Amino acid sequence: MMAIRRFLLQLSLCRGIGQVSKVRLWQAASQHRCFTDLAALAKWAQLGPNSQAAFLNNWNSEQLAAAVEYNRQFPFITIVDEEYPAQLRETFCPPLVLFYDGQLEMLKNPLLAVVGAREMSAYGETVLRGLIPPLAKRQIAVVSGLAKGIDGMSHRLALANDGPTIGVVGCGLDRAYPIENRRLQEAVAGRGLVLSEYGRGEPPLAYHFPERNRIIAGLASTVLVVEAKKRSGSLITANLALEENRTVCAVPGRIDTIRSMGCNELIAAGAKPVLRAQDILDEFLL
Repeated sequence: MMAIRRFLLQLSLCRGIGQVSKVRLWQAASQHRCFTDLAALAKWAQLGPNSQAAFLNNWNSEQLAAAVEYNRQFPFITIVDEEYPAQLRETFCPPLVLFYDGQLEMLKNPLLAVVGAREMSAYGETVLRGLIPPLAKRQIAVVSGLAKGIDGMSHRLALANDGPTIGVVGCGLDRAYPIENRRLQEAVAGRGLVLSEYGRGEPPLAYHFPERNRIIAGLASTVLVVEAKKRSGSLITANLALEENRTVCAVPGRIDTIRSMGCNELIAAGAKPVLRAQDILDEFLL
């Protein structure tokens, strides 16, 4: 098991390979019980030329070896560990490794993903102040991305009401993005849980955030969208959730503001409208 966990850690930290290719490599290694024949793994995983070159060139590099040794010092779970969330394991592209700060027990709570606009309006804040406290009282864990706006306010309200909360970030756990949420990230880690599939030292690159969104959608059984533009990361998360057969809920808003266009269109397409906390509690049979 230790050798498999190390293989997964090394694969997770290997640069130049997309997340889907990493999952394919893991599936090939697991199926054939082969963890050392790199050329065979690349063939079985049907890697493209660029991914294959990155895999073969980087696997035995000093840089990757140093990253593995450094990140081994910190807590992480892999897709083969009992603690790994079963619901996330079943998704199309599950993270092979999750680094964490905080209490893994949070993953045993009912999980609600809350996503929304970074430029939160007074209406969005009022909505969250009405919805989050009753959820915290029933120990439903708020899962969000520790971003500005709806994300950050959701975490803050969960903490203020002694509720469980889980942050999923798009960088290494030694970093915070946005930087002004560093104290919030530390608070969530201290009283809840912060997760990342990126090793320490990894910066918050733009493509990390859509990848991060699939983890948020995959962890939770229900996704709540509070304020979203017609094209936004929140709608990406909602669509990922739909692909994974999660329940998607949305808070309706005024028809004359761009912050509500995404939510209103989700509802028009069949998402459950949320008018009060009980609408969410009903999804958890509470």
